[in-house]
Amino acid sequence: MRLISPAHFAFASLLCLANCGGDVERTLGLTRDAPDEFTVTTRAPLSMPPDEALPAPHPGEARPQELTSQQSAEAALAPDTALGGTSGPDSSGQEALVGQAGPAAPADIRGKVDAEASAIPRESLTQRLMFWQPPATADAGAVLDPVKESERLRENAALGQKPTVGDTPIIQPKKESGWLGIF
Repeated sequence: MRLISPAHFAFASLLCLANCGGDVERTLGLTRDAPDEFTVTTRAPLSMPPDEALPAPHPGEARPQELTSQQSAEAALAPDTALGGTSGPDSSGQEALVGQAGPAAPADIRGKVDAEASAIPRESLTQRLMFWQPPATADAGAVLDPVKESERLRENAALGQKPTVGDTPIIQPKKESGWLGIF
């Protein structure tokens, strides 16, 4: 007399294997693996050559119409300059737009900006938490008032003056009370 039929034994053994964990489910094909969207590449479509004489294929060689990932990124960001090409001379509209932008920046502008940024004292998070004090120099952290500055620049432009004429408006910080800045 048999207690378990072979079909029931096979089904029970598959259930035991599936519950063991690991990669059994994947091995048996019970899970689906989606492709990684960052490794999927597109292939250039097939097209008819300009003449009917096809060039001889070279095994293992890349397709001539396919671009590398760097070339496709360059083509997406700057189509005119992709693959080393240039768009030629600027159009009159482009030249007019650049002319309206004003004079070119000085050659040493990066050095000036870096020097100004390094002049601002930096305190560590630990110092700020321990002493609960604002930085020693209040002038270095002055904030530009954008509305008043825009008005000043418009007035200078209307009067034909340089943008550097006049005082730059800043937002005055609020004075903190002696109660650790709570009130």
